[in-house]
Amino acid sequence: MHRIVVKLGTNVIMRPDGKVALGLLCGLVEQIAALRDQGMEVLVVSSGAVGLGVERLGLSARPTVVAQVQACAAIGQSRLMALYGDAFDRLSCPIAQVLLTEDDFRDPVRHANLRATLDALLTLGVIPIVNENDTVSTVELDRPTESAPRERIFGDNDKLSALLMKHINADLLVLLSDVDGLYDRDPSDPGAKVLRLVGSVDDRILALAHGSNGRGRGGMTSKLESARIALRAGKQVVIANGRTPQVLERIIDGEALGTRFSPVVQEVAK
Repeated sequence: MHRIVVKLGTNVIMRPDGKVALGLLCGLVEQIAALRDQGMEVLVVSSGAVGLGVERLGLSARPTVVAQVQACAAIGQSRLMALYGDAFDRLSCPIAQVLLTEDDFRDPVRHANLRATLDALLTLGVIPIVNENDTVSTVELDRPTESAPRERIFGDNDKLSALLMKHINADLLVLLSDVDGLYDRDPSDPGAKVLRLVGSVDDRILALAHGSNGRGRGGMTSKLESARIALRAGKQVVIANGRTPQVLERIIDGEALGTRFSPVVQEVAK
C-alpha cells in the first residue's frame, strides 16, 4: 500500500454524550502519522464539523434549519482543524485543510486543480484533512424545499472519500465508524456475524444495511455505495470500527478486521 484514504465518521470523532472523543482521535492520529513515517501517503476525510458546532453551542440536538446547520459547520470546522493541528503538530506531521463542494467534481478545471493540489500535498508529505464545505453548500446538507432538484455526486463523506480514492488513484480506502463491519443479518440478532470478505455490492448485499448511524449523515447504506464505487474502479475498501485498538496498523498488515471489499474476489469467482 502506497496511497491510502482514511475516512473518520462523526461517531468516531464524537462520544455518545456529544463531547469530543479526544483520546480516540489522538490515537488514530498517531496511527496515521506512523503510516506516513513508513513512507505511505495518507489522505484523511473527516466528518464531525457539524457535531462539534452543536456541542460548542450547547445545543441539545442537531438543528433542522439549513442555515443553522451551516452555522454549526462553520463553528465546528475551525475547532475540528484545531484538534487535528494540535495532534499532528506533536508528531511533526504537516497537515492541510481541504473543503470541497460537489462543484469541485462537476467543473473540469476545478477538478483538475483539485487533483493537482492533492497530488502535490501528498508528494510533499503533507496529510490533507478533507471535509465537505457545509458552510457554503446546501447540496450536502438537507436540500431546502425551495431549491431545484439536482443530482448528487456524493452527498456525504463516505461517497466523497470513495470518489477521492478513485481520482487520486489510492490503493485502499478505510471507512472507520462505530460498527465492526457489515453483518450477515440485523446486528441486533444474537447470531449475526461480520462478513469478512465481499467481492461485489449487489442488491443482496445492499439489503443487509440497516438505517443510519446516529449523529452522522451516512450509515451502512452509504458505506456500501462507497464500496461499490471503489470496486468498480478496481480498488479495495475496508469498513471497520474506529475504536478497535491499532485498527489502521492491523488492517494494513492484512489482519481480518471489519469487512474487506476486494475486486480480487470477483476475479477468483470467474
